[in-house]
Amino acid sequence: MLLLNQLQYIGSHNSYHAGFGPGETEVWKKTAPQDFASLDYRHPSLTRQFDDGVHQIELDVYADSKGGRYSHPAINRLVADAGLPADPPFADDAVMQKPGFKVMHMEDMDQRSNCQPLTACLEQIREWSNRHPRHLPLFILLETKEDPLKVKFPTVTPEPFNTATLDALDAEIRSVFPRGQYITPDDVRGHYPTVNMAIRKGGWPSLNAVRGKLLFLLDQRKVTAAYLKGHPSLRGRVMFTNSTPGEPDAAFVERNDGPASDISDLVREGYLVRARTDADLSNDTHRRDTMMGSGAQLLSTDFPRNEGSNTGYVVQFTGDANVRCNPVLSGNPCRSQDLHD
Repeated sequence: MLLLNQLQYIGSHNSYHAGFGPGETEVWKKTAPQDFASLDYRHPSLTRQFDDGVHQIELDVYADSKGGRYSHPAINRLVADAGLPADPPFADDAVMQKPGFKVMHMEDMDQRSNCQPLTACLEQIREWSNRHPRHLPLFILLETKEDPLKVKFPTVTPEPFNTATLDALDAEIRSVFPRGQYITPDDVRGHYPTVNMAIRKGGWPSLNAVRGKLLFLLDQRKVTAAYLKGHPSLRGRVMFTNSTPGEPDAAFVERNDGPASDISDLVREGYLVRARTDADLSNDTHRRDTMMGSGAQLLSTDFPRNEGSNTGYVVQFTGDANVRCNPVLSGNPCRSQDLHD
């Protein structure tokens, strides 16, 4: 029986990122050209990415419980102060004024997203999933953002994430997806006392059991304690935490930069591992190939299939595939015919 963790899936990094307007580009080039060089990319819609074979996406989320916190980004003022024409609106102001989580890379300076707010992103995912009821599992990584920018001009202070905020995040996910459309820690735990014991002793669900479904993953370990409060071993929670191996809640871990040997060990122990095949728009084929060979199930890139760099760098498996059998799991019953959506 083939399990969901016995495959490798290619995903996109900052999947929402929609680049910059012309004026924003000029401001960034003038004030922080090196930073701009690492941020100058954009992804198509989430729907297009799924159509192209991406199976893991990343959404950066900002809490906005009262609405309007991020409606007037400082970069608009910087563009005007530079005497440049105003850029097109970065989002619908009515949307930004409403309470709810917002999706963007950097408050005030890098707010353009291909979907806004979070519920709209989730609705796109739900609609694609409904149109492809036998798809391989989709992994949705939500990265909480709350650190203020360290710049010399006034910027907004992001809303902190606490247990109540994380309750609200779970609630937004539940508001979009019916319970049977996503796999929770409770589903994986089964009769084991902890999620960690379940994935190390019993294993993840079968691939057939998770076709047409999603798993939500929570980034940023600094919010883990708040997310676990009142929910030991993630009981009653929606998302899997980026945890420390061996902890009761540990099923998913990030090893974005390796080392590959550590990743391989974790994969063999039963953990679901996310790694990055590239960073800061680099075209490092050695890093890419090392991470692909590590066995990390979720391989995040800025350059998935149909989004290769202008140098020809792209992350895909043999035959233009975005999913393959995991190379480090011996005795893996995986066959090529198992990998079709």
